[in-house]
Amino acid sequence: MDASVLLALRDPAGVPFYPVVFQVLYVLTWALHAAFVLLALGSMGLSIYGTFSQKSDSNWKILTPHLIQTGKISISILIVLGVAPLLFTQVIYDPNWYVANTLSGMWVFIFIYTLIVGYIMYYWYYYANKKHEGGGKLIGIISFGILVFAGLLMHNFAVTSIMPNEWMNMYAPNGIVDNSGWTFNMDIVRLVFMVSLAIPVVGIFLQNYSRFLSTRKDFSSEFIKYTAGLGTKMGVIGLVISALCFVAWMVQIDYLFTPLSLAIIAGVAILLLMVGKNNNSYITTIVLVIVALLISGMRELIRFNIMSNLGYSIYEYPVNLEIPTIAMFLLTFLILGGVGVAWLLTMAWKVGKNQGIFDGSKDVAVTKLGNYTLGIMILWMVIYFTWGMFILFNNIL
Repeated sequence: MDASVLLALRDPAGVPFYPVVFQVLYVLTWALHAAFVLLALGSMGLSIYGTFSQKSDSNWKILTPHLIQTGKISISILIVLGVAPLLFTQVIYDPNWYVANTLSGMWVFIFIYTLIVGYIMYYWYYYANKKHEGGGKLIGIISFGILVFAGLLMHNFAVTSIMPNEWMNMYAPNGIVDNSGWTFNMDIVRLVFMVSLAIPVVGIFLQNYSRFLSTRKDFSSEFIKYTAGLGTKMGVIGLVISALCFVAWMVQIDYLFTPLSLAIIAGVAILLLMVGKNNNSYITTIVLVIVALLISGMRELIRFNIMSNLGYSIYEYPVNLEIPTIAMFLLTFLILGGVGVAWLLTMAWKVGKNQGIFDGSKDVAVTKLGNYTLGIMILWMVIYFTWGMFILFNNIL
């Protein structure tokens, strides 16, 4: 595989803005997506343990439904957030995107339905456990397995996309064209590292969970102490496992002593100390987000170096500036998305802190943010459709 083939696969229309912007957005959105993937994986797995323990342990009787709910919401968010990094990958690494989708076409088809079936079964698990304490164990295990399989398929697409030197062998092994779409590739060390991160993520989540509920009088101090201790144990053990897996991955690809790799190791060490002390889990979460961004940056560095060694640089991609399109996107992402998320988070925070029925219409902050979100959404729709109609009629008349 050489640069001429990769450049031939590149979109001749170019990109609408400077590639480095899409690269930064890719790193950011993948980190956000991965955070909820790991939270979903950790909370789902722990909830299944809880279904076996909640009848005999009062702590798990309270915690298990909350973990199931956390997993359900996290899956919704990770699906929504997962669209962005895929789109940004498509924009600047379109040869990788389309070749991986072609070589693993059948798996892509299966992935969509796997995700749908797994999520539907997870709702079954949610309602079964809600109806009967400890109910839905088998359905929960099956749903968990299906969704893990969906993640394994996405891992396959990512690994295949960074193997340009092997694409021809995958397409025509021994000179015989294979267009079945069943190509499947795995990097076990990388996969184990990524999956292992679910342990410290759910551990830090439990620390936040106990801290958040500590001001509520309807939760006992014993339960708060138990969840905080469980979170600390999982966080510390998980970080040690993840650190060892990360070092193994870096040794495998000879990136261990790169500045970014060393920064990630330092970040994990700091996290380990903070999780062990558990002085303020909210600050720990901020450090976790920074480490997640560094890990996302490492993934991009590996991909960028692989492509650069083949003579393909995203920074040489033809740029055809479309300022209105980019402005619309950034304004949507920053203003509409920012205010909307702020409203949802504020409302969720206050609902959780309130021991009775929360009336958002009587809360100044929630009411203002809700009105701002609604007003911005209406303005966005007016601009979007007006602009679209103008472009349409301007081109056809």
